Amino acid sequence: MTILSIAEARNGLAEAINRVSYGGERVVFARRGKPVAALVSPEDLALLQRMEDAEDIRAAAKVLKKYNRNPAVFKTLDEYLRERKAGA
Repeated sequence: MTILSIAEARNGLAEAINRVSYGGERVVFARRGKPVAALVSPEDLALLQRMEDAEDIRAAAKVLKKYNRNPAVFKTLDEYLRERKAGA
């Protein structure tokens, strides 16, 4: 992983992109020594998205399991919106 300051990134963005796309590196941009952004390959991004999707599916399955056990404790969207509007 390569860490570049924002100034270095500004002056060497094309090189950073080449390092990611051809060298498989990950480039982190830092401001005052703290990471603020990263440049990753499309493959790395796709992997991150698949990981997030899998986590979302696990969370949804967990809630659905709770709902199937006791649907009475859940509100419909209409109920939630009515209560929210009444409390405003």
